[in-house]
Amino acid sequence: MGLVGAGPWAEMVHAPELAAGPHTRLAGVWARRREAADELAARHRVPSYERLEDLFDRCEAVAFCVPPAVQAELAVLAAKAGKAVLLEKPLAADLDGARRLADAIGEAGVASQMVFTFRYSPATTAFLERARALRPYGGHASSLSGVLHGGAFATPWRLERGALLDIGPHVIDLMDAALGPVASVRAHGDPLGWVGLLLDHTGGAVSEVSLTMAGSGDLPPTRVDVYGAEGSATLLGSEIGDDAFAAVAREFAGTVRRGGGHPLDARHGLRMQEIIADAERQLA
Repeated sequence: MGLVGAGPWAEMVHAPELAAGPHTRLAGVWARRREAADELAARHRVPSYERLEDLFDRCEAVAFCVPPAVQAELAVLAAKAGKAVLLEKPLAADLDGARRLADAIGEAGVASQMVFTFRYSPATTAFLERARALRPYGGHASSLSGVLHGGAFATPWRLERGALLDIGPHVIDLMDAALGPVASVRAHGDPLGWVGLLLDHTGGAVSEVSLTMAGSGDLPPTRVDVYGAEGSATLLGSEIGDDAFAAVAREFAGTVRRGGGHPLDARHGLRMQEIIADAERQLA
């Protein structure tokens, strides 16, 4: 696997997990900042590449850890080069970019998979099994952080677009999986402050989502609650283990080797982006 990107998340998660194996082998690193690529590659004893095309020549698949707009541009090139792609959320910075990327992947016939980290945890799998058995009719989710106040992840696109584009894909995906496909969204608030979403699901369930990255103080973990005729189920972000990305790598390797699809593919990422784009239009 090649790695595109050498920022904090690539340094902390993607590079070490992909290099660790046993299901993947890190083939090299490319980044817009050559010095960052050189440093990250040297740490894992793999080459860094000046030309993206040279990285493609040395790998079967490519993992992306770059801003959404950059991913939408460069992952199209990887798909056209016949490479399977492991993609971060959101799929793109906007709906047009997400559609172009999903279409390019479909036309190339390459495997794709999204890094919805929560979904690769055994705690989430158990929660979703419980939630679906409840005959659910509603739920609520909240994700609160202080990312916008600074730190490694206060990156330009997050500071500009806020919680909805960054946290939204994770939380909407969880509600979608627990209560059924999201059919519509109503949004209010401010992406740089507090965002509230009301989601209608195809089976008749409704859910509410609260998001902020402008919090301060001692904030609670991400929480998802589902209620139904047979009781309730709760998932806490603190239950998600550190091994979630190892499961991502394992499942992606299996997807590539089988040559088949994955439930969390680029088309799924596009559907999440459509919901977010609708919410962003309302907030604007």
